[in-house]
Amino acid sequence: MRGTSWLRALVAALLLLAAAPATAGAASPRPAPVVLFPAFHLTKLTVNVSGQTTVPGCPRSGSFEDWYLNDRPSTVFSQVCQDRLLTLRYDADSTAPVPSRLSEQPGVTVRVKEYGSTRSAPFYEPLYRSLEAAGLRRDRGIRVAGYDSRLTPDLGGFLARTRELVENTYRANGNRPVHLIGHSNGPLYAQYLLTHTSQAWRDTYIHGFTPIAGNFPGQGLLYPTLFTGLNIQDFAYPTTRANAQSSARMYLSAPSTYMSASDPRVMGDRETVVNNRSTGRSYTPRDYRRLLKDAGLPRQARALADHYIGFVGFSDRRDFPAVDVYAEKGSGLPTTVGARLPDLTVGQPASGAEFLHRDGDGNQEDLTNDAVLAWRAMPCHHFTLTDNPGVDHFSLPADDKVLNRLTADLRRPRTHCTRRYS
Repeated sequence: MRGTSWLRALVAALLLLAAAPATAGAASPRPAPVVLFPAFHLTKLTVNVSGQTTVPGCPRSGSFEDWYLNDRPSTVFSQVCQDRLLTLRYDADSTAPVPSRLSEQPGVTVRVKEYGSTRSAPFYEPLYRSLEAAGLRRDRGIRVAGYDSRLTPDLGGFLARTRELVENTYRANGNRPVHLIGHSNGPLYAQYLLTHTSQAWRDTYIHGFTPIAGNFPGQGLLYPTLFTGLNIQDFAYPTTRANAQSSARMYLSAPSTYMSASDPRVMGDRETVVNNRSTGRSYTPRDYRRLLKDAGLPRQARALADHYIGFVGFSDRRDFPAVDVYAEKGSGLPTTVGARLPDLTVGQPASGAEFLHRDGDGNQEDLTNDAVLAWRAMPCHHFTLTDNPGVDHFSLPADDKVLNRLTADLRRPRTHCTRRYS
């Protein structure tokens, strides 16, 4: 009788266990879908030229692509021609707001190639593979918010186009909130989106934000680039004076140059960005107006600098993203932040420059990468900044530890906040 009772109890326990929901072997929550904001010039651009006559000596018609590590560079349009055709025009006599004064060269149109697709930013292939392994599908759960890196996020229809991409990604993935990932300059564009949408929109569509080495306050390197130029194909400095001139003038015309340069409100005078060896004078971010004046740059440079340096707010409470943030950075590597130049001539080969360094990730200084710590003051939402010592700027989006944290963060529940940031 006693043995029968024990057997009945065992059977009953086994039946209860079979009926109970599994816990130890339960599947992990599905990862949030992703929209990626690539780094500076890591988006494929197609440039179409039709009947142009403003740049003599260059083809009147044709097309070429512009992006870092372009594996099929043009054999028709020289680098100098590409730079000159991509140099924006500025109407200095207009009374219109600064953004409205900018335009393309006549006969030139520029568009993102395969917008939204992972094919538009092939540099991030290791990231895409990691997200696929986590259960996301390319071009459905993994989308790319590419942009023209010459332009700032108030131009070129960026805001409306990106909002639509996020909303479409949300719907295509069962109305699941979308996680934003940005690398380098990409987080500036993601931050602009977040601070130019309502809290209700963010509460509906955004899961969180992972800025990887976000260039929020800008970096010192952009100031000497106004004089030396920088080729997008390989991020190498021009070696001829003609190429240095065409490249430097292109950067002078681009509003993103100034948005990406060290903001004196954050950097102050903590780094020298240009030293003029002919006069011995040094310039910090706080001296940018004096630098532009001493170089005799056209009025448009001052107008663009005044409007776009520090353009994307992030450090004031009203500019907090008000979503969960999982930031990443690298450190411990010598990083160029400025240059000693023979003089302030626009279009000088970098062979005559002596570059100035600080600690950083090899591309952005610690002053830049640490500035996101301002978001620790968010009153409710999650914030972390994880350092990756010895991992350089361009290796961060492919680093195993970064990717493992990212895929874990995509499965975390969102913080639900009622407190406001104004």
